[in-house]
Amino acid sequence: MTEREPNSDQHGARGGSDTAAPRHGEGQFVIRPAKAGELPAIRRLIGLYPDELVQDELPRVSSFFVAESDGSIIGCCALQVYSRRLAEVRSLAIHPDHRGKGVAAQLVDACRRRGIERRVRQLFAVTSEPGFFEGCGFTVHTGWKTALFSNLDPGS
Repeated sequence: MTEREPNSDQHGARGGSDTAAPRHGEGQFVIRPAKAGELPAIRRLIGLYPDELVQDELPRVSSFFVAESDGSIIGCCALQVYSRRLAEVRSLAIHPDHRGKGVAAQLVDACRRRGIERRVRQLFAVTSEPGFFEGCGFTVHTGWKTALFSNLDPGS
């Protein structure tokens, strides 16, 4: 999972419900839980990033939050809960026309709030953009568990 939004300087307010208040003026959007039937729109959005978001299997639609603007889904992000101890923020994608407006940060914040509500102790994100997630309050923890990768593609 990756999201490239280097100008994401608007991090949503911590706390509150699953739905963020609509923005006023240019770039107005609302963050809300995804609804039944919106998975095709989520798949299309994720499909805009085939090299960054390799998503053969997506979480259930109920795991997703979406950012909506003028009736269109412009962003998505899911919280996949593995246990009371651990959940992953994943499948984060923002339509290119709406990047740099704080959409991604608010989607991640909605996942964080849901994790708190479900009493999950830790969130993690696998990303090629660690600076973005550090700006959202994630940190690299040395001395904790470490993710190790093994490349199974001999051509890489």
